[in-house]
Amino acid sequence: MNGRTFRLLWGLVKENSRYFFWALVCTVFTVVIEFLSPIVLAETLDYYLQGKPSRMPGFVNGWINALGGPEFMARNLWIAGLAMVVLNILGGAFNYGKGRLQAIAGENVSLTLRERLYNHIQRLPFAYHVKAETGDLVQRCTSDVETVRRFLSMQLLQVFNALMMVGFAVFYLIRENGKIALISMVMIPALFLFAWLFFRWVIKSFRLADEAEGKMSAVLQENLTGVRVVRAFGQQEYEVEKFEGASQDFHKKSFRINVLLAVYWATGDCISMLQSMVTLLACVYFAVRGEITVGTLIIFTTYIWKLLFPIRQLGRILSDAGKSSVAMERIDEVMRQKEETRETDGLKPSLKGDIVFDHVTFGYDGDRDVLKDMSFVIPAGKTVAILGATGSGKSTLVHLIQRLFEVEKGEILIGGTPIQKIDRDHLRSRVGLVLQEPFLYSKTLKENVLIAAAEDTDAALDRAVSDAAAKEFIEKSEKGYETLVGERGVTLSGGQKQRIAIARTLMKENDILIFDDSLSAVDTETDALIRAALKRRSQDTTTIIISHRIVTLSQADLILVLEDGKITQQGTHEKLMHEDGLYRKIFNIQSALEEEFIEENNSHAAN
Repeated sequence: MNGRTFRLLWGLVKENSRYFFWALVCTVFTVVIEFLSPIVLAETLDYYLQGKPSRMPGFVNGWINALGGPEFMARNLWIAGLAMVVLNILGGAFNYGKGRLQAIAGENVSLTLRERLYNHIQRLPFAYHVKAETGDLVQRCTSDVETVRRFLSMQLLQVFNALMMVGFAVFYLIRENGKIALISMVMIPALFLFAWLFFRWVIKSFRLADEAEGKMSAVLQENLTGVRVVRAFGQQEYEVEKFEGASQDFHKKSFRINVLLAVYWATGDCISMLQSMVTLLACVYFAVRGEITVGTLIIFTTYIWKLLFPIRQLGRILSDAGKSSVAMERIDEVMRQKEETRETDGLKPSLKGDIVFDHVTFGYDGDRDVLKDMSFVIPAGKTVAILGATGSGKSTLVHLIQRLFEVEKGEILIGGTPIQKIDRDHLRSRVGLVLQEPFLYSKTLKENVLIAAAEDTDAALDRAVSDAAAKEFIEKSEKGYETLVGERGVTLSGGQKQRIAIARTLMKENDILIFDDSLSAVDTETDALIRAALKRRSQDTTTIIISHRIVTLSQADLILVLEDGKITQQGTHEKLMHEDGLYRKIFNIQSALEEEFIEENNSHAAN
């Protein structure tokens, strides 16, 4: 466990220090009581029944003498029996208290860690989520957090418990008979060494198994999310084989851990039993010779297990600590990722001014530039359309306007204010972005539309849904607005999902509206209805539409043509139609296809 991970874990423990402290107090009493029972039994056999020297402190013997001395205790052995019963009841009560307090502390740590991790993930930049595997993140938020909780609630105080038991046992055995004590501990160094070696072996295996489980979770999540694509292309067998591969890898690495655990416990049991046998034989030998009493024999044969058991348990404690360390490091990997800077001094201007790209250059992670020295102006309150081939930089351009990525070279200004100086949250709250593949929640249609609503009146809802041309199909749905949408909107068609996403965006106040090919799944008639509604809705809202459909682009006040990260053409539909370029070429192709389609339909009708 590295220093940062330890500090993170220790910080969580400190936040619940009162629970851990009182659990520690309970642990002390539990261990003390556990060691008292054999001493009471040995004292009864040696002192009260045989008149041997007492092991008890002077103040205890003073109480016994006040009752009537050893003779009285010999006649009333029920008192010793009652003392042992009371000790065991108290031990059980303290053990319950320890377990309860540890469980509360562990659950608190789990809750805190899970919430902090989730909140941190929410604030990570868009660039991180583009690369991160959802299944692996889910595992870190669930399985890894649970591993940490289990260690803190079950094993953390076991370390102190083991040290106390070993300390008590060694001290009392040496005090009772130093020679036999040395014989009883001859194999302890070997047990310690084996526990440490086991820890070194198993921590590597835990890391590999945890990473394999994360990959398996990612495969499962990806498959369940894309189940319709899998079915549509008949890829069930391929997906089964892919999951089996990930599952087999996890199985193999988990099996190796179980093998290591089996080897450790078997070897530990062998060493412990051998040491116990040596101690028993030594005690019997010295008892026969009269060098020790029966009480001493009972103490040694009882305490040797109280010495060996915690040392033997040390391997489990270390292995759980190792597993917790790996889980904590995986959590910390996410926590170390830099959040988007929280801007306290960012400007919050109106975003109704011109959008200016001034020699903007941008690329991803040092790769080739996606946008190259791009300069243009989007007039305030106008509708601007963007046309370009796949990979030409259209989506990147609009992502920069929302500051999902930061500009590398050049500058973007809105209303004369550099975008870097505008508060990021304010910017995103005023810029509505509708994606080509919108994400819908597994909620009702109404709840999906109202998720980011600035106003949730029925009139505002009805207007947004009408402007998005979604009202008709919503009213025809089984339960209207209360119709439940399947996970990620699987129960809706592509066009219906896009219209719900548009309505959702229109429910909040926008100075800038961006449609990233989000009209691609609707028919041309619906497309026209939505664009007309947008024009009526607000005259001073700047609208940016990315599309491959010329009929959508043609009505824009300004059309930008992107090719390989550069603006190669810009102007109105009429202007671009008089230029020899990509725009006219695509117009001619789409017109030819439309004419061919009409002729084919007329031919079928005539026949």
